[in-house]
Amino acid sequence: QVQLVESGGGLVQTGGSLRLSCAASGLTVSRSAMGWFRQAPGKKREFVTSISWSGENTYYANSVKGRFTISGDNGKNTVYLQMNSLTPEDTAVYYCAARPRVTYLSRSYTYTEDHEYNYWGQGTQVTVSS
Repeated sequence: QVQLVESGGGLVQTGGSLRLSCAASGLTVSRSAMGWFRQAPGKKREFVTSISWSGENTYYANSVKGRFTISGDNGKNTVYLQMNSLTPEDTAVYYCAARPRVTYLSRSYTYTEDHEYNYWGQGTQVTVSS
């Protein structure tokens, strides 16, 4: 059974930083394409960032580029989202997503659409105060 468990959310002031974690079980992060999405109140879920199965490619939404960084720790089977220079516009529930069945030919591909992912975490709330 696959489980993705996010943690690390909380309340932070504008300009602050948070690091979210996504601990996976039932799948191997190093053999999966991984992504982070977020959903603000009253808005649709949106793509934040993703990392390819190979780990060699990452992709970021324009709104977070230069401020957020996705990374993985294969030994801990965990993916991280480092978020710096946070603003109130970053307030949302953040979700981790996994796509474990990636073909070798797609090993460098970064997935940006939520329907491309097979598994989701329960989300962690991030609130940025002004």
